[in-house]
Amino acid sequence: MDWLNLLQWPAMAVTVAASWLVGSSQEARRNVGFWIFLLSNALWVAWGLHAGAPALIVLQVALAAMNIRGAMKTDEAA
Repeated sequence: MDWLNLLQWPAMAVTVAASWLVGSSQEARRNVGFWIFLLSNALWVAWGLHAGAPALIVLQVALAAMNIRGAMKTDEAA
């Protein structure tokens, strides 16, 4: 098994951590969660390129756009 195939596990862990933070009642944690989601999007895209999963890549690009929107809205509220 090559190292890029193992990338799905840290991608999953980062996604779960980001989900936890975005659900926080503290605005600062929510904002960090959106940025961590962007990291998870990048990890999933890297894995999707390796695995030949174009639908996953398109999904991650769409989710990244929503995460950028969420981060910007959180910054505006601050």
